[in-house]
Amino acid sequence: MKVKQLIEAWEESASEIRTANEYRVKLPIHDAAKLSALREMFPGRSESDLITDLLSAALDDLEAAFPYVQGQRIVAEDEHGDPIYEDVGDTPRFRELSKKHLAKLQQELTG
Repeated sequence: MKVKQLIEAWEESASEIRTANEYRVKLPIHDAAKLSALREMFPGRSESDLITDLLSAALDDLEAAFPYVQGQRIVAEDEHGDPIYEDVGDTPRFRELSKKHLAKLQQELTG
């Protein structure tokens, strides 16, 4: 989800599986003020919900910002028949590590 899509999501009721882990952070004062402003603007959303949504959007944006690094292996062809090379940058590693940790967290939830 992109940051721009958060307002729409905040106006709806979103329910996603949550981890049992809690993450505690101390926010810089300016960020805390912005969070309080959002809480006032969207009274149906808790501070925890807002932080969770913002972090999720930031992680999606971060993943999208990893630069593409062209590898040697052709993995597909585009609509013009030109080769598409594998990405050997941070994106595939990040996705693989994310899958590994997702499986671990899902296992913890299901026991």
